[in-house]
Amino acid sequence: MRDERALRTVVAVTAGGTATYDGVADLPALVARAVALARATGFDLSSIPEQGRLLQVLARGCEGGRIGETGTGAGVGVAWLASAVGATTEIVSVEREPGLVAATRELFADHPNVTIVEGDWTRIHDHAPFDLLVVDGGGKGHDGEPIAEPRALLAPGGAIVLDDFTPMTGWPPSFHGAPDRTRLRWLEHPDLLVTEVRTTPTTASLVGKLR
Repeated sequence: MRDERALRTVVAVTAGGTATYDGVADLPALVARAVALARATGFDLSSIPEQGRLLQVLARGCEGGRIGETGTGAGVGVAWLASAVGATTEIVSVEREPGLVAATRELFADHPNVTIVEGDWTRIHDHAPFDLLVVDGGGKGHDGEPIAEPRALLAPGGAIVLDDFTPMTGWPPSFHGAPDRTRLRWLEHPDLLVTEVRTTPTTASLVGKLR
């Protein structure tokens, strides 16, 4: 039987992933290159286009600041972020798979404001604080694991965004008939003001602001 983390991943991939870019036009050129890399490497956990548009909006509010991400993957999320800001905005993303690290470093070779760090998601602490932190890999706190603590990682007034949730339809939020403990940890975090943003009829993200 799959555990809750695996089930959540299945939901996210079914609703989105790299395959949702099939037939999508008018992508920023850098995003299109990242999607092509995801297809070439068989990486199917890319941020969906609707999440990418949300990342663009949030990134534009951080022009000239620092943006972090856990879980680079094939670089689709980073590409959405980088396509929204100028060269004065620093973007740091952490990825644990060496092959993806090498591929994405090549992808962003002509973007000196983008740094891809190899290692566990906790390496993001080495580059804090951030004006925006995208928790797209480790750090979400599935199964009671440690989370990317906002007070330690965000600059004053900084924001955090987490995707791969299903839309909330009641309280407390549930997932497969049980309380969604991961989501509750964020919605009730004492250091954050958090809201849910529905990106498609079947997917949602959490966006929080440091108190």
